[in-house]
Amino acid sequence: MKARVTWFDSLLTVIIVLISLTVILPFLYIIAVSFSPPGDSMAGNFFIWPKHWTLDAYSYLFNAQTFLNSIKNSIFITVLGTCVNLFVSITLSYTLSKRIVPGRRIMMLFIFFTMIFHGGMIPSYLVVKSLGLLDSYWAIVLPAATSAFNVLVIRSFFQSLPESLDEAARIDGAGEFRILLSVVIPLSKPIIATFTLFFMVQYWNEFFSAVIYINDTNRWPIQPLLRQMVAISASNISADAAIDAQLAVNLGPNVQNAAILLAMLPIVAVYPFLQKYFAKGAMLGSIKE
Repeated sequence: MKARVTWFDSLLTVIIVLISLTVILPFLYIIAVSFSPPGDSMAGNFFIWPKHWTLDAYSYLFNAQTFLNSIKNSIFITVLGTCVNLFVSITLSYTLSKRIVPGRRIMMLFIFFTMIFHGGMIPSYLVVKSLGLLDSYWAIVLPAATSAFNVLVIRSFFQSLPESLDEAARIDGAGEFRILLSVVIPLSKPIIATFTLFFMVQYWNEFFSAVIYINDTNRWPIQPLLRQMVAISASNISADAAIDAQLAVNLGPNVQNAAILLAMLPIVAVYPFLQKYFAKGAMLGSIKE
């Protein structure tokens, strides 16, 4: 019996290593290409270790105004969207978690309805246009200010907290906002950290809404710009209004991969600070209704 368990553990270890390699090797290849001269990367005579090291791609990107603007736009959209999502999701979930709130079941029914039925792209565009939000960052942030899934999970977590804490705070004279800020939120760090990471990844990777709602390419975040860089390089077309001519002329595999790597770094850098809450928070809201 002991030998069978050891054999199974060895097989499981091999499987995990193989799966890990399928994830890690593409990242190593991106890093290698980004630090290689264009000739080496286009020849394809290396895999995960460059034959010749160079920082030309990174030096070029840090001097390309189009790329720097897109990074700034992505940072602003991510920070703004994450703050708005956290505020709306937490306050709405906290309100719906209280049994004393009248009509909360009807409100939950309306929220759950949005998980099944959606107006579609054209009605959403018409709403954004009628509100005068086109060509603004609010067109990306406000339509995604929260979702039914976020509200349901965070609400379930708030309901799992002991009601005696709220009662004790009320006896001390605290109001609802004071209870939320001083009692509920400090106890909700795992779930808040988890959804903070979700929101940051969502807005940093925003592509579709930016392309639809933002016509001014100077306001584009990083993902539409990366897509444009890949499209221009793959089709060998000249630059158009979506990307400046100098950036298009200098595009090569090293510049593309350097841009992809730089676009990944902010989220990768934030994750270690939230990781200790992530594993716990990802399961908390699904335990109790």
